[in-house]
Amino acid sequence: MSKVLIIGAGGVGRVVTHKCAQIPEVFSEICLASRTKSKCDAIASQLEREISTAKVDADNVPETVALLKDFQPDLVINVALPYQDLTIMDACLEAGVNYLDTANYEPKDEAKFEYHWQWAYQERFKQAGLMALLGCGFDPGVTNIFTAHAKKHHFDRIDTLDIIDCNAGDHGKHFATNFNPEINIREVTANGRFYEKGEWKETEPLSVHRSFDFPEGIGPKDMYLMYHEEMESLAKHLPEIQRMRFWMTFSQQYLTHLRVLENIGMTRIDPIIYQGQEIVPLQFLKAVLPDPGSLGESTKGRTCIGCVLDGEKDGQPKHYYIYNICDHEQCFAEVNSQAVSYTTGVPAMIGAMMMLTDQWTGQGVFNVEQFNPDPFMDELNRHGLPWKEVILDGKPDVLKD
Repeated sequence: MSKVLIIGAGGVGRVVTHKCAQIPEVFSEICLASRTKSKCDAIASQLEREISTAKVDADNVPETVALLKDFQPDLVINVALPYQDLTIMDACLEAGVNYLDTANYEPKDEAKFEYHWQWAYQERFKQAGLMALLGCGFDPGVTNIFTAHAKKHHFDRIDTLDIIDCNAGDHGKHFATNFNPEINIREVTANGRFYEKGEWKETEPLSVHRSFDFPEGIGPKDMYLMYHEEMESLAKHLPEIQRMRFWMTFSQQYLTHLRVLENIGMTRIDPIIYQGQEIVPLQFLKAVLPDPGSLGESTKGRTCIGCVLDGEKDGQPKHYYIYNICDHEQCFAEVNSQAVSYTTGVPAMIGAMMMLTDQWTGQGVFNVEQFNPDPFMDELNRHGLPWKEVILDGKPDVLKD
């Protein structure tokens, strides 16, 4: 029986709140907080049990501390913007509360996705006797746990890892992003990076692409090499891996719109002066694009996210694929959200469950692959994200050098 504070009332916050509310034996009291309390109230009205809601500016440490001291949660689930990770961690330290998030910190003025800002909190959380669990969404999150599961049960040594994220859904809009537009576009327009033999190598944005035949009828989709933060923590905690790459699918319609927006300067993150006021073009673009939380009702199709790994077991080469397929319409029927938010929110709830039931414990700052993957993998099957694994005859041709 535990109290949890969820900060963030976007699409992922909606999923986390719904899923926590389904398990009162673990999440006995829930408070959902956001800068806009009406969004929290709207989510609360969808639930079959009562929760509390609150207004909080997560950029404001004293205000966040005051809420923590008033509600006195056992854990904060941070599904606000990545810009706010550090202020929420600061508030947790001051109030003596454990912490969990789904995406690493990034500064507002630079599209830079790295863990070092949060890893620097290790000694402070350790000395406070608190635990911070980082990157417990799907990617990062489940993809890290898939890798830890593969290492524990299928490989003596992992040589290569390809993380593959496909959204084969269709929301019917000319252009929209399936999660926060500002974060999504910053991520997609950044240089690609992959890890090889202890070094990071950069590519021009979306300059490397392959076509992968996704399972269970999804079929061939174009996927593009990008940088994603789970590779940074996996390189640290599984240094045996010689090469890691992250791939994500995009439609040509999405890419065409993105190129136009880039060419006219709408994806810029540096401020400009407009009619005597300072604005950031990308933040203005976010304001006029569809809210990702509104896409659930119209989105059809499925996502497929997984890992292809190569290595050795018992002296023999082994090729392995583990993945989850998630249906947009089924997600909306359950929690009023599309599958991209669902695949992030469910793992956040499960990670919180792991902490609150003492299946994952520690003092300091951790990434999910540092813990036993087995109980988490079991809960994925129970709570809407069942996984499948396939032993491959060989490495897929598309992923060969």
